[in-house]
Amino acid sequence: MKATATRTGTYKHVVQVRQHRLLTDEQPDTGGDDTAPSPQELLAASLASCTAITMEMYASRKGWELPDVEVAVEYHVAERGCPTRFDLVVRIPPDVPADQAQRLMTIAAKCPVHRTLEGEVMFSERVERVAAPARAA
Repeated sequence: MKATATRTGTYKHVVQVRQHRLLTDEQPDTGGDDTAPSPQELLAASLASCTAITMEMYASRKGWELPDVEVAVEYHVAERGCPTRFDLVVRIPPDVPADQAQRLMTIAAKCPVHRTLEGEVMFSERVERVAAPARAA
């Protein structure tokens, strides 16, 4: 998997993932124009969407009828003495049996993004010097 961010303005970037393009920006209080989600907001979005998709895939494999489910994630950035925290809320309709709801919650914690955020992460970093791309007029 690969993502490439290219600057298009002050704090604005286009992120290319396969044939898809996402935009990122910062909020005005940090110098951005708020034209798109911030990278940290996209992290919360990744966890919310991965959790929802993982539960949907599991329910499908089990042959369960899964009505609309909503996953909300609130991301609290680490501050001195406090770890990064994600508050994840799964909203399941009341007609989903309790045993299925409990199993879905167990599966929710196993989504790939959740496991990545919980686990050890390693980085390999390097600088490549290249000519700046020509900007469109």
